Amino acid sequence: MSHYNVNPSSLAAPSGFAHGTVAGGTVYLGGQTAMDGTGAIVAGGIVEQFTQAFSNVLVTLAEAGGTPGDLVSVTIYLTDVEDYQRHGREIGRIWREMAGTHYPAMAGIGVTRLWQAEALIEIQGVAVIGTDAAGAAAAAGAPAGEGSVA
Repeated sequence: MSHYNVNPSSLAAPSGFAHGTVAGGTVYLGGQTAMDGTGAIVAGGIVEQFTQAFSNVLVTLAEAGGTPGDLVSVTIYLTDVEDYQRHGREIGRIWREMAGTHYPAMAGIGVTRLWQAEALIEIQGVAVIGTDAAGAAAAAGAPAGEGSVA
């Protein structure tokens, strides 16, 4: 099965990874921290970092031709589970503003540290965008922002 990478130009340029990979009708969304377009982690706490990280996931998904409703699985890695839980209502509100009321299979996993020391959260996902959208994108060539894994 052929596949291609999706690396939106609005996100920090990847080095050694891809923001997303499309294989058939499945989009594998690489872990996104709260990096802005310059590669810096946004200021603020878990709410601000959730907003940026989830936005990065959705930007990558949109570049691949998908929508939030196409998400089938989301994994959230947290350096402070209790902090996330304390802000759960606000994070839920932000989710609904960004993705509606579609809730895919989800997992929240506590970790001791993420790649960037100041990152509090990393969000990874899988989406199924349908063979028509994936086939059309593949037939047209790799989408803008496509790049290599290196």
